[in-house]
Amino acid sequence: MNLNKIFIRGNQNVSAPMIKLTRKEKGRMALALFTGKIIGVLILVFLIKVMLPNLLGTTASAQDTYTPHETMLMNTANTIWTLVAAFLVFGMQAGFVMLEAGFARKRETVNVLMECIFDTCLCGLLFWAIGYAFMFSEGNKFIGYHWFFLEGAPATYLTTGIPVIAHWIFQYAFADTCSTIVSGAMIGRTSFRGDILYSIGITGFIYPIIGHWAWGPGGFLAVYGFWDFAGSTVVHTIGGMASLAGAIVLGPRLGRVFKRDGGGMPPAHNLTLGAVGAFILWFGWYGFNPGSTLSAVDMQGIGRVATNTTLAACSGGMVAMYLALWFGDTKGKFDLGFTVNGLLGGLVAITCPCYWVSTLGAVLIGAGAGIVVYLSTLLLEYLRIDDPIGAVPVHGMCGIWGTWALGLFACGKYGVTGPTGADDSAPLKGLFYGGGTDLFVKQVVGNLAIAAGTFLIALVMMWLIQKLPAPWKLRVEKEAETNEGGLDVFEHGVAAYVD
Repeated sequence: MNLNKIFIRGNQNVSAPMIKLTRKEKGRMALALFTGKIIGVLILVFLIKVMLPNLLGTTASAQDTYTPHETMLMNTANTIWTLVAAFLVFGMQAGFVMLEAGFARKRETVNVLMECIFDTCLCGLLFWAIGYAFMFSEGNKFIGYHWFFLEGAPATYLTTGIPVIAHWIFQYAFADTCSTIVSGAMIGRTSFRGDILYSIGITGFIYPIIGHWAWGPGGFLAVYGFWDFAGSTVVHTIGGMASLAGAIVLGPRLGRVFKRDGGGMPPAHNLTLGAVGAFILWFGWYGFNPGSTLSAVDMQGIGRVATNTTLAACSGGMVAMYLALWFGDTKGKFDLGFTVNGLLGGLVAITCPCYWVSTLGAVLIGAGAGIVVYLSTLLLEYLRIDDPIGAVPVHGMCGIWGTWALGLFACGKYGVTGPTGADDSAPLKGLFYGGGTDLFVKQVVGNLAIAAGTFLIALVMMWLIQKLPAPWKLRVEKEAETNEGGLDVFEHGVAAYVD
């Protein structure tokens, strides 16, 4: 073959005449290209079948054995997946800030931003010092009592193969989410110092100790047979019930007139900010739910969870939108607030059952969440409970619905996930799939135990903080709510929007 011809042809100007190859040269070139492709395919097959066994193959069975090198590869992949998911969940804080600030009034915007940022910093320190120990270390049925400040913790968490420090940051993002939920129902009349105190109580004690009941090693609800894959109960019901307790103790914002008294919810000051915040939260949920597999090897499980998460959000938003359209105060109008909270309610509800239900089940659970959001929002309005963001309907009530829904919609095909893949030898089966009432009863009992325990403890905590002298009491002075600059100027000395 004339190599000079080939070199010239590959570097000639586009407009230059083409140099023809002989039939023999074309044959040699075709043979060379074909040979190169075959070698490439063989190398790829070698990598998949020899160097990365089972990582890209079918799910593992209990009888599979692995060499130390294979185990190291799986643990590395699982750790990377868990960290990526943790970063996605942490990014939800931006969504919470935008959602809460957008749906609040203009004069409390800085207060919302400051509370969310402060809660994130405080949660990190508390969850490092005591929270993770209470929740995930060995202990008894009610509380863990090892690994404070992460001292004395093993290299990897239990049988996951994931380093404790990687597991910690994933669970820290969950704890931060729970704490941020509570601030949404208490916007506009909570003192910043009061926020510091109740945040310490929730992040340091209530969330991790009660969470240990369901997620900690040996927790009594976990032993009982209660399931919560990614936190409809452990994160969202706890956050929602603490929100309800705070809203009750605080009372409504000054000047708040409820629907039964001839008024309604004050308008949001920036719906654009709120809607963008909802999309950021939706995106972060792809770390929240699929990441809870803690396993990059469980390919089918991750895909199923992500798809179920998407479908539940879609159906929740659609149902809430149409309920507001047909029956709402602005009948005949498409309500953005209900649509946003409907899709968020769908995300909350699917968080518990996302691993064990079919796509049809996910759609129905999300649709149910849309109904729950709409009705519970009207109920709070009727009871004169002021929840500016809808934290109680979205997180509290939809968390309850989603947890119970597992006992109805678990399709009987999927078991549990693990570091080497799924184990479907003992699948969860709900009432609608011939599984009887056993799983449903356990879900109701476990969820109500956590909901009632959280509400009562949080109610006492909020009441005690409210009894403290100003400025440490839970509710701000009247001057903070009535002055022209609102909480932003009173508590932080600055307005969010400068004319």
